[in-house]
Amino acid sequence: MADNIIPQTVPALPREVNLRRNLPMGEAWNWLAAGASDFAKQPALSLFYGWALFGLSLFNVWALFLTGLDYLLFPVLAGFMIIAPIIATGLYEKSRCIAAGKPVRFSDMVFVKAESRGQIAFTGALLSMVFLLWMRAAVLIYALFFGMVGFPGLDRLAPMLFTTPTGWSMLIVGGLVGGLFASFAFAISVFSIPMLLNEKLDAFTAMGTSMALVWNNLPVMLLWGFIVLTLLLLALLPGMLGIFIIFPLLGHATWHAYLAVRQP
Repeated sequence: MADNIIPQTVPALPREVNLRRNLPMGEAWNWLAAGASDFAKQPALSLFYGWALFGLSLFNVWALFLTGLDYLLFPVLAGFMIIAPIIATGLYEKSRCIAAGKPVRFSDMVFVKAESRGQIAFTGALLSMVFLLWMRAAVLIYALFFGMVGFPGLDRLAPMLFTTPTGWSMLIVGGLVGGLFASFAFAISVFSIPMLLNEKLDAFTAMGTSMALVWNNLPVMLLWGFIVLTLLLLALLPGMLGIFIIFPLLGHATWHAYLAVRQP
């Protein structure tokens, strides 16, 4: 009986993919410089893209006040980082065309021909769900600390938050929760959107790979996240006016971060 047993071939396990790039932290500044170089090539395209985003942001703020939802203003601004990578797809496309030596048109930045077009839309829908979840969490945090009290208005909000123990407690808890949402969204999207633009992948593979790349290159990615957060905050301070320059700059720079980290 034993002689009749046919030996089974056990398939070899796939080799572990090394995702560590051993990049120094200072490499993040090189990405920013490369983004500035792409910005300077046909700058009108990047500036127009930024102005369009600035106009859309102003419209959203106006709509919040018009509909009496001004209490959502700060959660919306804080959640901007969650959906920013999907908004920057057109900027990634410009940098991709520049790297390939192809002419760039604004229509190419608006109607992006991605390698995984449907998967980008699906990833955008998932990021939008994370954004809505953060909005709900922000409202619940406010209710937990201040109860079912109506929004006092933006003119009274700062004294309420910064001059009372309850306000400080809410800021700390809200900051921690918001930081978790932003960190998760950053990890799954910072490389996944450029990947889906440039490679044939499904959304979950791209998001999982993005998170793995961030984790395996944590020092340089922490600095990059700090740079992105700082510049976006500076862009929002002067009435969001700086967004039309800083957002395109960060979009182009993120493409170069993807090229540096997502190598075979």
